[in-house]
Amino acid sequence: MQPFISIDWGTSVLRIRLVDVNTMSVLAEETNSTGISSTFELWKQSSKTDDQRLSFYQNILLREIKNLEEKTTIQTNRLPIIISGMATATIGMKNISYKEIPFSTSGHDLIVEIAEATNDGPHKMLLISGARTNNDVMRGEETQLTGSIDSADKHQQLFIFPGTHSKHAIVKDGQVINFKTYMTGEFFELLSKKSILSNSVERIDDLTNQENLRSFEKGIDDSLSVNILNSVFQVRTNDLFKYLSKQENYCYLSGLLIGTELQELKADTLCTIVCDETIGKFYKIALRKLKINKVKYVEAGKAVVKGHCRFFDLYKEQLV
Repeated sequence: MQPFISIDWGTSVLRIRLVDVNTMSVLAEETNSTGISSTFELWKQSSKTDDQRLSFYQNILLREIKNLEEKTTIQTNRLPIIISGMATATIGMKNISYKEIPFSTSGHDLIVEIAEATNDGPHKMLLISGARTNNDVMRGEETQLTGSIDSADKHQQLFIFPGTHSKHAIVKDGQVINFKTYMTGEFFELLSKKSILSNSVERIDDLTNQENLRSFEKGIDDSLSVNILNSVFQVRTNDLFKYLSKQENYCYLSGLLIGTELQELKADTLCTIVCDETIGKFYKIALRKLKINKVKYVEAGKAVVKGHCRFFDLYKEQLV
């Protein structure tokens, strides 16, 4: 067994896993809300100098790694750490430049930095940076993509990473040649929780109810033919005139936004969705409704772990 610590540090969530690189299996896992955003706020309040920033973030990680260690009999001291996500952003532990497209799906040409172990931080750390086009950026999805793709597949295909800022990455001949960001999740959050529509919706996590499913599909249909600035207001009138229940309205709004995100896709698109199971169900139904049938699904957590294992193999000599 050759364990290492896998860290996916997002804006709002920190995920730490103890992983065996030989089997790509997760030995222990810790997830909490100690995201980069809240950590950055703590950093600003600390009054520490900029050259102490890396060690400040490291100390927070060491606390969380200690919690992880309590879930297993394996000693984590001095195990190498691989970090992707927002840790390399301007609000992260160290700002590292983006890799300009194209980049290889193997990850070998992405920009990384290795922080050496110290007395205060007894782990070597591999920091994986993000990627950019002329007018777009990603951090974290590049690592998920590395862990999602079959390296032998040379067909042009689309990888979709649903979330707060959904990413659509086009891959051809083992290279990411372009990607776009869609603010689907953030718009949904704003509209469903902070706008006048918030009193007209009620959260649900699946579409097993037939009325909810019909409302979701109606939202997709409307997204293809109606101006979204007009159609979102129908969420309010649907509730006001009792056309739909609040749960059905929630599904209708979701269909409007996901349909708008996916409306440019062609029927013959070879597509892989990388996300958790809950949101994946919505996207799979939406793609089927849009007659896009060549679809695969990869669980995001597994993609991160596999991606980190690939980076471990790439930089093993420097990490061990």
